[in-house]
Order: sequence, then structure tokens, then C-alpha cells
Amino acid sequence: MRSFICVLLLSLAGAAAAQQPVKIRAAYVVPVANWASLVFEKQGLARHNGKSYTFEAVHFQGTPQMITALANNELEVADLAFASLAIAIQNAGMNDLRVIADEFQDGVEGYYSDEFFVLKDSAVKTVKDLKGKVVATNVAGSAVDIIMRAMLKKNGLDDRKDVNVIETAFPNMKATLLSKKADAIPGVIPFSFDPELRNATRVLFTQKEVVGRTQMIVWAARSGFLQKNRGAMVDFMEDVIRAVRWYLDPANHKEAVEIAARVSKRPAAAFDKWLFTKQGQNGDYYHDPDMKPDLKALQANIDLQHQLGLVKASLDVAKHSDLSVIEEAAKRLK
Repeated sequence: MRSFICVLLLSLAGAAAAQQPVKIRAAYVVPVANWASLVFEKQGLARHNGKSYTFEAVHFQGTPQMITALANNELEVADLAFASLAIAIQNAGMNDLRVIADEFQDGVEGYYSDEFFVLKDSAVKTVKDLKGKVVATNVAGSAVDIIMRAMLKKNGLDDRKDVNVIETAFPNMKATLLSKKADAIPGVIPFSFDPELRNATRVLFTQKEVVGRTQMIVWAARSGFLQKNRGAMVDFMEDVIRAVRWYLDPANHKEAVEIAARVSKRPAAAFDKWLFTKQGQNGDYYHDPDMKPDLKALQANIDLQHQLGLVKASLDVAKHSDLSVIEEAAKRLK
């Protein structure tokens, strides 16, 4: 009898554990620019949150740190640049990493492309003029870091010998340039739209000039987690796509701006003119309304990365992608 009770209690405990919501920790680097930072700030859109899954947005300085977190099971969904994806698979040995969704794309016609700034009165007129100068990056190996190094290489400069590279968080880039601690900085949304930065600088080059269309950032997860928690992940992505479509709807622009201001602790005026709009260099990045990444662009981006000698080999993007979760989630919302 006692053994029967023990078995029953263990069975009940197992069933209760199985019914617990799946913890989904999703990464972001830049508030507002990355979906995880604000996607569920609009109440009522995350209909499965707290039921089949629980959501937590986790901030990282750059994508390389996310790779470590994935390896240590401290993160379920990483927000990886195309460059970091290749590094995670090849250098960190994460052959089970899968691209599952789009974050945003750079260089899409009619949308914003990251800019690299110098001071208006700077002697740096061309990329080749950066020889012997100081350039800032957020984190070595991050997306903008790879783009910057690729542009240097294209112009015959060695990123290790011909320039001095310093690391600076994105919010501190403006001060780093204005104080002349660096001669060039990368500008990413929303920081690149700072009026003071714009008034004091000029654009040396854009990311589109370096790599064309870029599947800039993707959401990635490990295949084992996806297989074990597929139902919860489909529920999660259904909620995410519902939220993304809400934010991209021009009818919701005013409220979206208010949410962005609250999340970033910046004035609404800092977002009103550009957030989730299509205005070229005066607007936002391209966000796919179904969270579907451009795998063709991603393949070209990683191929170029290899051609520039920035990774030891290219990789077959299709083999490291699983779009079945977002496809099933999107069908629910048709």
C-alpha cells in the first residue's frame, strides 16, 4: 500500500511538473530596437503568457554574450546578428542552433540602414583616412563590429594594426565621439536619431554600402529546446507575431510611441517621427510582419563574411534554420 501511494504521489508530481509553463527567456541589446524589450508591453496581446509559457526579456551588451548564455542554458531565445550566428555554430560548437524568426533587416529598399559617424570637422573624409585613428564598437564580434571591420578590410586597412578599437555601449557612443575619444562610431536606432549627434556629425558610410541587404538580426534557439517545447514555442510565437503586427499598424503609432518612451525612459518625441515607419534613412528598419527571416540574404551575408576572412568557413543556412514554428503560428492568425 505504501509503495502504491509513493508511486501515485510521484505520478501526480510528474504530471504537475509537466503542466508547468515553459520558461522562455528572450534576449535583447537595444531597448525598442529589439522586439523582446517591448513586444508584450501592450497588454492583452500575449494571450498564452502564464499558461503554456512564461516570458522574460533579458538584456545583453552584445550578441557574443548571448552565445555563452545559450551554452549555459541561461537563455532560450537569442537575438543574434548574422556574424554571431556563424561564430556560435563554428567556434562555440553549437551545431544544434536554429534560426527561428526575424528580428529586423538592414538595407531593405525604403527602410533605414545603420550609419557610421565622424565629426563634421573631422579630417576623416574617407574610410582610408581612419588609418591610425580610434574607432568605437559596442562589443568585439557584434553585428556593427563585423560591419565596421569588413569596411576597413575592403579599404585596405587592417582592423588590428591600422586602427585602435575601443568598446563603448550604444548609449555612450555620442559622448565618446563628441569628446573625441573616438574618431568614428556606429549609429544604431534609436541613438542615431539623436538631434545633438546629427548636428555635430556627418555620415562616413552606411551598412548597406558594405553588405547590401542584411538579415541583420535573427532569433535563434537550440533544436533540443524546440523539439521538447514545440507547443509552447508555437503559442509564444503566435503571441509575438500578434504583437509585432499591432506595433507595425500605423493606426497604433501613437500608443506604440508612448510604450517605446516608457520602455526606454526617453521622451516620446525621440520616437514619434520614425518608429515603425517606412521613410528611408529617416525611418525604421524593416520588420517582417510574420517574423519571417530572409534566408537568402542571410546566406549571402555569411558567405561575404567568409570571403572577407572573418570566419573560417561559410555554412548552409537552410540546415541551421527551422521556420516551422513561426509558420504554424502565423497560420493561426490568418
